[in-house]
Amino acid sequence: MTDFLKDIKQIRFEGPQSDNPFAFRHYDADEMVMGKPLSDHLRFAAAYWHSFAWEGGDPFGGPTFERPWYPQTSMESAKLKADAAFELFEILGVPYFCWHDLDVRPEGASFAESRDRLFEWVDYVLPKMEKTGTRCLWGTANMFTHRRWMAGAATNPDPDVFAYAAATVKSCIDATVRLGGENYVLWGGREGYETLLNTDMGRERQQAGRFLQMVVNYARKTGFKGAILIEPKPQEPSKHQYDYDVATVYGFLKEFDLETEVKVNIEQGHAILAGHSFEHELHLARCLGILGSIDMNRNDYQSGWDTDQFPNNVPEVALAYYEVLKAGGFTTGGTNFDAKLRRQSLDAEDLVLAHIGGMDTCAAGLKAAARMLEDGALEGALQARYAGWETPAAQAMLTGDLEAAAARVEAEGLAPEPRSGRQERLEALVNRYVG
Repeated sequence: MTDFLKDIKQIRFEGPQSDNPFAFRHYDADEMVMGKPLSDHLRFAAAYWHSFAWEGGDPFGGPTFERPWYPQTSMESAKLKADAAFELFEILGVPYFCWHDLDVRPEGASFAESRDRLFEWVDYVLPKMEKTGTRCLWGTANMFTHRRWMAGAATNPDPDVFAYAAATVKSCIDATVRLGGENYVLWGGREGYETLLNTDMGRERQQAGRFLQMVVNYARKTGFKGAILIEPKPQEPSKHQYDYDVATVYGFLKEFDLETEVKVNIEQGHAILAGHSFEHELHLARCLGILGSIDMNRNDYQSGWDTDQFPNNVPEVALAYYEVLKAGGFTTGGTNFDAKLRRQSLDAEDLVLAHIGGMDTCAAGLKAAARMLEDGALEGALQARYAGWETPAAQAMLTGDLEAAAARVEAEGLAPEPRSGRQERLEALVNRYVG
């Protein structure tokens, strides 16, 4: 045991009437919802990076957190950090965690040293995973922090950086496989551009497409059975990124014949940055058959950037899980808290309480979504709105030509009148379930 989380006991479910801040009010892991335990629906994962690697800095100020493993410059500090991380996972009862390579080991003097340190960390945490039962939801490579990545990784104008990116991703896939990871994520932090004056977008997109094909081929060669995911993000840190949103990613996957091989890991904060709602991105991914996993956080709507705050808005979360449930629920994916404390939240207890609040918010949201789906009122209204398309005449029109569709107007004397979309009625209906 470390001293970081001392005296904090395992968090238990006490129900909505509890006033104990160190207890779940809505998340009962064993509660049956739509035929399976709540824990199997939500598949919670803690983010190694924000919880244990982030130091509390912002663009205008340095670190505010003091943790016993800072500075993260040795494997000894990395192992101390791993000790604290698995204590948190056990306290919260989260079944999964997610990681970047730079989160879990310090950068070495060479690629080989960095790789070996990553595998040393893998060997160190495997017994902890067995002891606690905590599994790896996904791994990924940090190819955005070090200065070598300032012009991108796969899209870099320097082919040596492309090669370094390939070696980095290969090592991270290998580590994910050894950890029994259920997914591998490609987070393209700087796969974009700052100015078109020095950018060839056509070339860079081709590089990105070929890189992804290489990743898929290697992962399958290793026998990796999990999902390969792309996390869409429109900007920040780059002015414009090539994986802007779900629609952009799907077009990219189609172009490079990868739409059956790669799915998306959708983050709430990134959806907002792209000018969408979270449920919009989830809905579209569901329709396209590429919904894989989610990063659950929120943005400060008065800020123009990705603030990565823990979720606390049950109505928003309910609409998100409504889409997940309509997609059939998660298979290899889950709910990863890509969320971090505010830089004034200094104490270890704050980290635990933030996760408790986020997990309760998600549990309340998912249960509301399940009630909406089981009740069927929303689905009934949706089907009624499009019922005309189920008629033989409408179906025939979709398989015919423009002349035939136009001929119906005169032959049947069509003079359609607009029908109400009943938006306010439906919004009030949603509030019945989340109120």
